[in-house]
Amino acid sequence: MLVQRPVVVAIALAVCLGTAACHAGASARPGSQSIAPTGNLSQRSVLQCTTATARAPLLHVRTVMIRVPGMPFGVVAPPSGGFALVALGPSVGVVRYTGTGPVRLVRRQSLPTGIGLGEALAGHGRYLLVADAVGGADVLSVSKTERGEPGAVLGTLRGGRNLYGAIEVATSKNSRFAFVSIESNASVAVFDLRDALKRGFGPADFVGTIPVGIAPVGMAVSPDGRWLYVTSEVEVVGGAPKSLANTPGTLSVVSIRRAESAPARSVVATLEAGCQPVRVITSASGRFVWVTARASNAVLCFSAARLTSDPRHALVAAVRVGEAPVGLALSNGGSRIVVADSNRFGWQAGRRCSDTSAPASSRARWPCCLAGRRCLWRTMALGRSSLSTLLDCRDEEVACLAWRSSPRQAGRWQRPTPPSIRRSCSS
Repeated sequence: MLVQRPVVVAIALAVCLGTAACHAGASARPGSQSIAPTGNLSQRSVLQCTTATARAPLLHVRTVMIRVPGMPFGVVAPPSGGFALVALGPSVGVVRYTGTGPVRLVRRQSLPTGIGLGEALAGHGRYLLVADAVGGADVLSVSKTERGEPGAVLGTLRGGRNLYGAIEVATSKNSRFAFVSIESNASVAVFDLRDALKRGFGPADFVGTIPVGIAPVGMAVSPDGRWLYVTSEVEVVGGAPKSLANTPGTLSVVSIRRAESAPARSVVATLEAGCQPVRVITSASGRFVWVTARASNAVLCFSAARLTSDPRHALVAAVRVGEAPVGLALSNGGSRIVVADSNRFGWQAGRRCSDTSAPASSRARWPCCLAGRRCLWRTMALGRSSLSTLLDCRDEEVACLAWRSSPRQAGRWQRPTPPSIRRSCSS
């Protein structure tokens, strides 16, 4: 049974891969059928569901952690610098940081309804979009949120539709359109953000939905603005889940131009992407697409060109990392990737908060990946109580307010009722 816990945040991140050596060619064949990638045996073995992890020397770095209220999940750092905006469930927190001063939560901005999860910036950092688990996405003024001024919440992208289960949000390159992954119904909602800001928020904002796999979460827009990449935890075959366990998830490639007018027909390619792929980013140039496959304990690298031209051969590197990788981000000028090894399912194996084991982060250089040499570089130990992409152990009970798969409802997800929360945590 899959579980999606809404208790994660992103300021301290965790696995570093060198990026420069993902060399791949291109040529083309779009399509919406899920395609199993080919490749050498070592790459294909990394795609399987597994508990195997990689190990690397411990990297000692200064780490600052702060306690925050609510259910921390998404985080963004506006280009103006000096502060971050963190989704804390019913509110957005403003976290101040400087090179020498303390890191601290200075204020909170309440959200209209629901639970704030994933975040994205739009309009050159002027607007903050927060995926609302009750449905759609809230739109805030970054400047007013930072200063604590009235009128910070500008409106909610909901379009009069039932979009319960929204989890992540992204925007087109020109910030005209917003994309919200709806984890509960295997789709991505498309909204006309520019019209909403110009004419007011309402049903006309809603453009339609993009059909993808079950439990879509991560999204990334290509640097040239042409493609939207979407991860889904479970592959769909013939309108139903292929399986709810030990089955690959998918990476879908969406034409943004088509999605703006006909989202139902905008998926141009779908391929397998390891077990439970949950997040995706692109390289700075857009030539490569990186995916965390959580239940494969791996980070996968795809050729962006081959995703639309030759999906079966798009996988060009696969790197084993730590336990249950989730978040990932470019670092060191794009030459490395930092990936959060969340260890988020450790409690199912009987671990408790008193255990000395903790989530970790790993660093790796990716020029070695294609050559089949050792990629994992270093590992950073991170505590269980932190402002990070890692699960905070003390929120384990809240974490079980999760989307749980229901075999009787293909493509549908249900939320446990409050009396079942404590039992589901211990099961």
